[in-house]
Amino acid sequence: MLSSISSRFDPQNSPHFLLSHLQFLLHFHTFPSQNPPSSPKPQKTTSYFNEKPPKTPSKSNLFTPKTPLKPPTTPQNSLDFNPTTVLETLSSYSNDWKRALEFFNWVEIQCGFRHTTETYNRIIDILGKFFEFDIAWNLIEKMRKSCSFSFTNRTTFRILFKRYVSAHLVKEAISTFDRMEEFGLKDDVSFSNLIDALCEYKHVIEAEELCFGKDKNCGEIKLDTKIYNIVLRGWFKIGWWRKCREFWEEMDRRGVVKDLHSYSIYMDIQCKSGKPWKAVKLFKEMKKKGIKLDVVAYNTVIRAIGISEGVDVSVKVYLEMIELGFEPNVVTYNTILKLFCENGRYKEAYKFLNEMSKKGCEPSVKTYHCFFGCLQKPGQILKLFDRMIETGVQPTMDTYVMLMRKFGRWGFLRPVLLVWKKMEELGVSPDEFAYNALIDTLVQKGMVDMARKYDEEMMAKGLSAKPRLELGTKLISGGSEDG
Repeated sequence: MLSSISSRFDPQNSPHFLLSHLQFLLHFHTFPSQNPPSSPKPQKTTSYFNEKPPKTPSKSNLFTPKTPLKPPTTPQNSLDFNPTTVLETLSSYSNDWKRALEFFNWVEIQCGFRHTTETYNRIIDILGKFFEFDIAWNLIEKMRKSCSFSFTNRTTFRILFKRYVSAHLVKEAISTFDRMEEFGLKDDVSFSNLIDALCEYKHVIEAEELCFGKDKNCGEIKLDTKIYNIVLRGWFKIGWWRKCREFWEEMDRRGVVKDLHSYSIYMDIQCKSGKPWKAVKLFKEMKKKGIKLDVVAYNTVIRAIGISEGVDVSVKVYLEMIELGFEPNVVTYNTILKLFCENGRYKEAYKFLNEMSKKGCEPSVKTYHCFFGCLQKPGQILKLFDRMIETGVQPTMDTYVMLMRKFGRWGFLRPVLLVWKKMEELGVSPDEFAYNALIDTLVQKGMVDMARKYDEEMMAKGLSAKPRLELGTKLISGGSEDG
């Protein structure tokens, strides 16, 4: 009834085939055997309704032995390791830092690959996700000493800011900014990256103190409109609407010139705080002041008008935007699609979805999330999930978790197992939220033994498991707050 999920590309040229090939190599050298196995074959297509449940993990595979990796003696040695392939492989182990680090070291030592700044930054990001900051700093020192093929840049430290703050290690993040002077990177851009990280992970009070407090740490750094916009967006992110209004008024008192981004953020604040009509009023104010509009501002007002006056009025603003010469982007389409879906007008939503590609705007993951969040039948959701992958849009971890949780709430086990299986087939390493979604459903269905084995596998990777009386587990430290 539903078509199977298959790639549009030749399996031999597919990034996922390369990924599985690399994973095969890593598995072979982590678990060496006397007889080298054959190369992995392209996966067979499967049907949603003939799918078997995934095998439960065995305890023997939960830990990786610490045997040194050896160079391959099979034809796989001819595989060309390029930065893109290495980056994709590291990304596939983003939820298993030990395996990621093993591959990072193996491809350099045994295969002669010269790591780039990008591959260093990727492994540092993975290490930071699991609080392995000492190892991350060792790699940064290694980058500094190499001074040839790779070097530390602002992105390196932006990653550290993000990981420190997401772990609520604010002092460490600030100390990292101070250390950037050793690398010649302590400047306005790096400071805005630090403030952005603090605000992104809801440490807005600390960010405001750094910028405007008595013990401010910005030194000679200029506090321009960009910094104010970042802090304003931070208050928005934690939903402190009163503080948003006070800060907006404070910007006027301090003589801060509000730009297009300032208005766009505050319009979004008004919309999300339940006052979409005020967002529309701000939009008109921008027009009167002669502030040059852009697609972002139009996208916000399309959403605001859709909530306050209905999706049909939003479509009129969308058409007005096109007439004025603004090219709609994927966010524009997603905004209207979401309004249609929220109003149960799926026929018109699908029509917009079909028009996107025709107009040169390819759907994104969030496009499909608009449907997944509103559709109420598992068959419809799985069919759209199938279409999503067939058209080359790769699911994110949020996609897998959203679908598994939704199916789990409805009491459907088979769709949950199908989504989990597809995640494995596409070479994606599940995070703690994906594991917990699967385990919750298994427990709900009384499959305690299978749930316990996934719980053990999860904890062996250092991910945080939920305490469950049915499994006799206790909460452990570790894991991460974001994917």
